[in-house]
Amino acid sequence: MHSRPLRLLLLVPAILYVAATPAQAESAIEPRPRDAAWVKRHEEFVAIAKQGGVDVLFLGDSITDFWRRDDKRSGGKKIWDQHFAPLKAANFGISGDRTQHVLWRLENGELEGIAPKAVVLMIGTNNTGFERDGKTVRNTPAEVVEGVTAIVKKLRTAQPQAKILLLGIFPRGEKPDHPQRAQITEINAAIAKLGDRRTVHYLDIGARFLRADGVMPKEFMPDFLHPGELGYEIWADAIKARLTALLK
Repeated sequence: MHSRPLRLLLLVPAILYVAATPAQAESAIEPRPRDAAWVKRHEEFVAIAKQGGVDVLFLGDSITDFWRRDDKRSGGKKIWDQHFAPLKAANFGISGDRTQHVLWRLENGELEGIAPKAVVLMIGTNNTGFERDGKTVRNTPAEVVEGVTAIVKKLRTAQPQAKILLLGIFPRGEKPDHPQRAQITEINAAIAKLGDRRTVHYLDIGARFLRADGVMPKEFMPDFLHPGELGYEIWADAIKARLTALLK
């Protein structure tokens, strides 16, 4: 007589667990750290922030991170030294970061000690596409938009004096039919609405990396994702006038 109630009680936890799993999958707005090497880099940025003296802060993933690479094929150090170092700029980009990782960094010390006049933000490409299994969706475009929005809100709250230059995510893939191109286009159309022309200034320079037919030349982005030296020159030329205006 007691066997049926017992079975029901045993099934309840399993049902609750399965129901909770999908909610955990939306990770773009959940601040999250990565591995020990990543935390070490984050701590280096925290130390830089504590020293102060930063007028321009670049935030992002590998595309921002590689401004510091001295490699003609995939680095922009020479262009950085020429255009941005004189502006007292700091590069807080980490390769592989997604929106949730940048959120965690901002909530754990990277904004303490500095009061930048401008922040150059581009993030979200690593939230698109699939995980390494080729099946698990990282985030939907709507979720990526939520992640970018959360970062912008955090910056506005923590650094109200800063003007934010929000860049559209750069195109990726050699040809216009690359599946992540459509996702990026959708995301950019949505985050463009965050621009208010007062505190947040949206700028999409993606077309500068493409030919008229939508094909990405290899000399701009050798791996069709990360700019080479010429690509970083294009990036610098595209934003320096706007950035200079924001610093006034």
